[in-house]
Amino acid sequence: MERTSGDEPNLLENIFSYDQIPRITFEGKIHEEVDGTLVQFDPADLLSRDIHITDTTFRDGQQARPPYSVEQIVQIYDMLSKLGGPNGVIRQSEFFLYSKKDRMAVEKCLELGHSYPEITGWIRADKGDFKLVKQIGLKETGILTSCSDYHIFRKMHKTREQAMDGYLSVVEEALSMGVRPRCHLEDVTRADIDGFVLPFIQQLMRLSEQAPKELSVKVRLCDTMGFGISFPGATLPRSVPKLVYKLIHEGGVSSDRLEWHGHNDFHKVHINAATAWLYGCDVVNTTLLGFGERTGNPPLEGAVIEYIGIKGETNGMDTIMITRIAEYYRNVVKASIPDCYPFVGANFNMTCAGIHSEGLFKDERIYSIFDTRKFLDRPLRVAITDKSGVDGISLWVNEYLGLKGEKRLSKTKVGRIARWVRDQYEKGGRITAVSDDELIEVCKEYLPEYFK
Repeated sequence: MERTSGDEPNLLENIFSYDQIPRITFEGKIHEEVDGTLVQFDPADLLSRDIHITDTTFRDGQQARPPYSVEQIVQIYDMLSKLGGPNGVIRQSEFFLYSKKDRMAVEKCLELGHSYPEITGWIRADKGDFKLVKQIGLKETGILTSCSDYHIFRKMHKTREQAMDGYLSVVEEALSMGVRPRCHLEDVTRADIDGFVLPFIQQLMRLSEQAPKELSVKVRLCDTMGFGISFPGATLPRSVPKLVYKLIHEGGVSSDRLEWHGHNDFHKVHINAATAWLYGCDVVNTTLLGFGERTGNPPLEGAVIEYIGIKGETNGMDTIMITRIAEYYRNVVKASIPDCYPFVGANFNMTCAGIHSEGLFKDERIYSIFDTRKFLDRPLRVAITDKSGVDGISLWVNEYLGLKGEKRLSKTKVGRIARWVRDQYEKGGRITAVSDDELIEVCKEYLPEYFK
């Protein structure tokens, strides 16, 4: 490999253009074997496919937190629609239908008249539950079809044949009533893929072939316990690439009718969802802020940023709504969001270290992932402590005063403020960070000309 002269920097701006989400690029086709067959990921195919996001904030997302009020559901759903944009990158949102409050929330969301996300239901594999779906007028519903022997034998106390026959009869009922069924393969990453899952899916596809196209059965791969693995060479049933491959090439499910639903028990929830996208599953199911059963689901806001990285465009999404939604959760829902949580945490784009502040002062691209003002309406922040140094204080002051370019104050200009901060720790024995309110008062004292 030929070395460059090094006279000019190579900032790799084709990938790290600061005014765009960093691009996710690939060198070529990725190959992996499953049962002697090549599992292929083709980047060109990925870019051409209509990959998108679905939401289960009001179903799985409500199973691990206090229930939302009807008004909160309506407000959040409205913000989801604005975030997803007119092209439906956030394509559907899933709702419970069992209680009077659940149904009232659905009715009020329907009254908003949004094209996206489409409102869908969720029911047990029980024919009686379809009455709820039909009464409220939904076109699609999820159906719980547990597929591991842990569930079939230990929870349901059935044989595989009994379970499959029961599921198929409920799907037939849905099709006869004009409702599009979405079968949720609960615990698929602990299931016998060849012994139960594939025979069941093949039967579903036969039923689907006999129905109108708009009622084609969908399949959701549910990594209920977070056992899914994205690593090359991992074996079934845990391999995400191989699961997707099997369902498409041997089960007959088309990419647009295949959906991934994960959990975060092993810290793999987001990468597993992205891997499902890569290998042919068009749909990833998510929740806002990752709220969901036990350790949570793929975070919707993470999927939005990942989508832009893959596609290289927002496709009409309003990413600033990510910040507005987080503000709503903090101020109205009163939900706790960890300070360091990506994209929405209070400190996600804040630095404390003086050496980082120095870098940001020289060029904010050095320690900032992308232009967070543009995409999230979140300017860079600096926490002022004894580690901040004059660089950190200079950055804080210039950001607070909104000074850009040649108008930015030099380190010398903020020197007295830096000495005040240093004295707080060296002379006063302070151990906490300096608050914004304190710094504002000090700036008013030492830089009065900027507060007239």
